[in-house]
Amino acid sequence: MQNLDFTKIKEFANIELLAKQMVEGFITGLHQSPYHGFSVEFAEHKLYNAGESTRHIDWKVYAKTERLYTKRYEEETNLRCQILIDNSSSMYYPAEDLGKIRFSILASACLAFMLQKQRDAVGITAFSEEIEWQSSTKSTSSHTHYLLLQLQKMLANQSSNKKSSVAKVIHQLADQINKRSLVVIFSDMLENVANQDEVFAALNHLKHNHHEVLLFHVLDKKTESDFEFADRPYEFIDLESGEKVKVQASQIKAYYKENRQKLEQDLKLRCGQFKIDYIQADIGQNIDQILLPYLIKRQKMR
Repeated sequence: MQNLDFTKIKEFANIELLAKQMVEGFITGLHQSPYHGFSVEFAEHKLYNAGESTRHIDWKVYAKTERLYTKRYEEETNLRCQILIDNSSSMYYPAEDLGKIRFSILASACLAFMLQKQRDAVGITAFSEEIEWQSSTKSTSSHTHYLLLQLQKMLANQSSNKKSSVAKVIHQLADQINKRSLVVIFSDMLENVANQDEVFAALNHLKHNHHEVLLFHVLDKKTESDFEFADRPYEFIDLESGEKVKVQASQIKAYYKENRQKLEQDLKLRCGQFKIDYIQADIGQNIDQILLPYLIKRQKMR
């Protein structure tokens, strides 16, 4: 796939166009939807009637009885998806291209457009310390168009010193979502760096309510993980608190990388323990390099 110019998103207000191009370029190329049929649960068998789809025939029962039975489901609804976007100030790093929030917005747009094409219902919530805006969950094309317009506005409404309260917001949404859903979270996960117990208690709240959770850990790997800065003095500014610190990059690089790697490894490990799909989303990569492998993996697991 050709590289997409992320700067054009803001300049030409064409998130919808880019999302359509990307979805048509690689996601719809999958032979089957990686999501369709997520929220069905087996209830009982019924006799197969000629002309019905053979998709749900239980061949194990046929082997025992030599009669065709199909599986019936309590709820044959399409997928319901809730997308959560961390809109705190740290997500607007790097400042020159708003890389983390730009990635999150375009990836969310792609998912929303893909789901709508499959007649699946999608809703989006943007949050920092509180929920900033929240849509309903629908499957219509007009609703998807509204979502993409709202995502576009997020890029134009950047504000400083906004902290994130991931745990509080997730608990709040876990209480609101009353139907089994796929919950997709885009966040740099910089809240509670020293102690992530609160965040994982909230994520477990979603799992306890039988939701499937997908976490995109959004980061600029070059600077945030590998600390690739020239060997000179820098003044680093906390985008959420405004706190400033002056350091010589080379003097703290080893210490920083060691602690950052521990943080990322712990995050990945705990997601595995909670059966949460974890994807490290390095904004230095093309978006298709991040989304497509997950969708292919998901399709193979069906």
